[in-house]
Amino acid sequence: LRMLQVKLIVTGDDFGYCPRRNQGIVDCFLAGAVSNVSLLVNGSAAADAAKLARRYNIPIGLHANLSEGSPVCEVLKTNSSLLNQDGFFHGKMGFRTALSKGLLNMSEVKQELKAQVELFHELTGHLPPHMDGHQHVHVLPEVRHVFAEVLEEYGIKYTRVPIEPGLHNCDWIPPSLMDFYLGVEEDSFNTVDVFTKHGIRWPDIYIGLSTMGRNMSVSSIRSAIDSAVLQLSATAPQSSTVTIELMVHPGYPSVPPVGGCGEGPDDFSQSWERLHELQTLIKPELQSHYKSRNIQLCSFKDL
Repeated sequence: LRMLQVKLIVTGDDFGYCPRRNQGIVDCFLAGAVSNVSLLVNGSAAADAAKLARRYNIPIGLHANLSEGSPVCEVLKTNSSLLNQDGFFHGKMGFRTALSKGLLNMSEVKQELKAQVELFHELTGHLPPHMDGHQHVHVLPEVRHVFAEVLEEYGIKYTRVPIEPGLHNCDWIPPSLMDFYLGVEEDSFNTVDVFTKHGIRWPDIYIGLSTMGRNMSVSSIRSAIDSAVLQLSATAPQSSTVTIELMVHPGYPSVPPVGGCGEGPDDFSQSWERLHELQTLIKPELQSHYKSRNIQLCSFKDL
């Protein structure tokens, strides 16, 4: 383990979701605990998030959202296959159901993804160096092809492929959630060839499902990193640098009605689990572990 140089991208997801999420992510960045953020451009505090990123020089990418809240593309706000009867996106599971029933128009998916890239550019002054999917929609069947085309069109080099080593051994994850995670994993395996064909890249290792919310601790992060690096160095012993993305969701809990992407904040956003992530990530013993393991925090543009 010692000989390897590990580059760790700690990405705070859902930047722009609400002012308290923004504040929590900024506090983590300033503490050296988060090194990269992923912006929800349809979040209620997206413009504020972009300003904060500029003020504190926080590396920022796009968290493409097709499942929560409202579209940003004007044309799709009123009449589109991406909306439910209440005029909002279908939701995390609703999106998957609509997709499996063949109800989603892929040209509308593409239109919305491009509108989000354009809005990101407008808010930040640059294109996103990386782009992933809120609730992992970007690895779903059909969507993955459209997503890859959009990245290639805009020259966005990096994405996230949520295949987490050791996920199957995490017996603390409740079965219903594990089913969802295993679905995400399978979709991710089926996405690898598509992204590769379009010249898109992603870090060697992804971590984040096993360490979310209440399951995050210094030891859960530490062992996830260590076992993933061990596993990788066994399969690719010649490589001297390993890149890892750790997906995190720190923040101060949302206070409704403020927040969300058009419908107000969800339960996870209002829960103590956000604050728990924040408090865990800034612990000095985690920082000293990084140092002892030759782990350097960075962003996608440092790869």
